[in-house]
Amino acid sequence: MADWPPLDDRRTGLSLHKAERLTYWTPPERAADAGKYGGMVPVSVEREGRLIVALDRGAWLDLVRDGTIVPSAAHGHGPACSGIRKMVEYEVTPGRYLLQISNAPESSIRAMAVMRD
Repeated sequence: MADWPPLDDRRTGLSLHKAERLTYWTPPERAADAGKYGGMVPVSVEREGRLIVALDRGAWLDLVRDGTIVPSAAHGHGPACSGIRKMVEYEVTPGRYLLQISNAPESSIRAMAVMRD
C-alpha cells in the first residue's frame, strides 16, 4: 500500500493496478474481474458517524476494519456536474480502515472520504 496515499476529504487521484496482480487484505464481496483494476487505500476515522466515500468512476468498494468488511448503509450518485459518479456510506467508529477498490474500468480513479455532519 506504500504507493496509495491515505484517503480524506480532498479528491485524491489514485493509480490502480490490474486485478490479477493484487492480493486484497480481505477478499472483496464481489469477485475481482480479470482485466479490471483495483487498489487499497487507508482511511483514518476520528469520530463516530457516517463516512461517505465518493468516486469519479464506477467501481466496487469494500470498507474493511480488523479483517472484516463493514456493511454499507446507503448508495447513491453525486449531484449533477459534480464529477462524482458513485457514493457509498458506512456507519463507522473511530479507528483505522482500509478501503478496497475493485472492478474499476481504468487504471486511475479519483476518490474522497468525508464524514457526514
